Amino acid sequence: MTLLKGSLLGSAAAFAAVGAAHAADLPVRKAQPVEFVRVCNAYGAGFFYIPGTDTCLRVSGRARFEGGYQTSYSRQAGPNVGDSSGYQGRMRINLDARTQTAYGTLRAFVRLDAGARTGYSGVGTSGTQQRIGQAYPGIGTDSFGRDQQYANVDKAFIQFAGLTAGRASSFFDFYAHDFEFAGATLGSDVFSTNLLAYTATIGNGLSATISIEDPVFRRSPIFSPFNISATLNTGSVSNFGVTNQPTPVFVGYTNGLPTRYGNVDTIERERMPDFVGVMRLDQAWGSAQLSAATHELNIGNLSTAASTGTGSIVAPAHTNSVFGWAVQGGLKINTPFIAPGDSLYLQGAYGDGAQMYTGYCAYTGCYTQSTTTIQGQKFAQYFSDATVNPFTGQLQTSQSFTVVASYLHYWTPEWRSAFFGSYGEQGFWAGARFAQGALYSLVSGLAGSNPFGSNAVGTPGTRFFNLSQALRDTYQFVAGGSIIWSPVKDLDIGVEAFYTQIGLKNGRAIDLDKSPTAYANIAGINNGSFAVATATKDSVSQVRFRVQRDF
Repeated sequence: MTLLKGSLLGSAAAFAAVGAAHAADLPVRKAQPVEFVRVCNAYGAGFFYIPGTDTCLRVSGRARFEGGYQTSYSRQAGPNVGDSSGYQGRMRINLDARTQTAYGTLRAFVRLDAGARTGYSGVGTSGTQQRIGQAYPGIGTDSFGRDQQYANVDKAFIQFAGLTAGRASSFFDFYAHDFEFAGATLGSDVFSTNLLAYTATIGNGLSATISIEDPVFRRSPIFSPFNISATLNTGSVSNFGVTNQPTPVFVGYTNGLPTRYGNVDTIERERMPDFVGVMRLDQAWGSAQLSAATHELNIGNLSTAASTGTGSIVAPAHTNSVFGWAVQGGLKINTPFIAPGDSLYLQGAYGDGAQMYTGYCAYTGCYTQSTTTIQGQKFAQYFSDATVNPFTGQLQTSQSFTVVASYLHYWTPEWRSAFFGSYGEQGFWAGARFAQGALYSLVSGLAGSNPFGSNAVGTPGTRFFNLSQALRDTYQFVAGGSIIWSPVKDLDIGVEAFYTQIGLKNGRAIDLDKSPTAYANIAGINNGSFAVATATKDSVSQVRFRVQRDF
């Protein structure tokens, strides 16, 4: 036994010696050095160096819950009437990358917004965002018109040596609803557009910018009496709008009177960009900005289809493009002498053929010629940048202006409030209603009915013409406030409430909530056999509750 143990121990020692010898022949691997993330102090808090580069990156974002209530006075019945509440959950991710170069800072910034919204338009779902493809509707039995997913590449731009290129906020904008939840006050606020801009720093806080911007995000449709809303209004998946939007023009006359009409396609083409110029001053006391913009209005040609009616054909001249324009002045005044962090915004804008630059549609909804955001709204406001004169075939622009004031006050470092209000008006070329009325007389006479629906102007001189809603000059007034509690840094818990009133500048209009069948009884309105309710204004109140965490 002793001899066996000795043999086994000797064999094990021999194998160990051989293994050690082979191990000594193998190359020795050194551990790779660990590259720790380094803090970048050059651009403020939160930046760090991307490992292996000299680029600094900041990752930030936001989570939000919002619920709201909007009054509903509608007397109508229907699947999309009766909602008064809405809810939404939203998220935001920001990436800010900066590199120091011989030409200054090279910056790339991207932001993604997304969320889920439910409820009646104005609280939950957004027809405005749906119209420009940033929101996607549900089509279930109970979710249609109430359920909406939202996604938007809100920012994706590069800044270098004064150049800004990509998707960013319009340089025209100034106040842009900075102190509000719902953004209900009137005023321009295009937070995402495609642009190429150059900013020159003059000195002492003064800068000048010239920007070429995408016109699609500034368009209110050219008025058409055949307009169909581009938002979903049935459960059909395919009903997302129309492929063309014709408006009639006179092409034939008999004894000097129009007796034949053809159609012009009024959908605008993508041709000239908008040109925006800005002068801005930033000082310790606040900021001031003067903005100006041009905006091309262009439409298609006269249809080659056979015209309708009788008389010798006299084709109108090709519709010439026109350039709308807008100007805006804004002032921000810091008021730390009242309380640290307090500030006041004042802003005014005027536009000719450029309604979205004045932001008159901000509450009711943009990118459509008329909307009825108030549930059971008595009459629609019209936002078209221009009408087509049926006698000449040429564009006639509309005019609008808005003024807004907003004040932010800190009661304590944890409690703050915003108080805001705005007023605006939009009017159309003085002869627009009369010209469209003459058109209505011919087209409806040949059709034997009202083919224009609620866009009908009526025959000039009749009672219906005096009461119809289309192309009426209107005003809008908004006033509201909020209270926000921030118990810890970057957490906001708040409530906002506001009141909105829309009204006619003159005359009365058919109350479509109380008389929803009025546009099917035009003859009865004119001869007095069909009684209609009328109104001069409408209003609504809304309350929103928000919980938001930024990081």
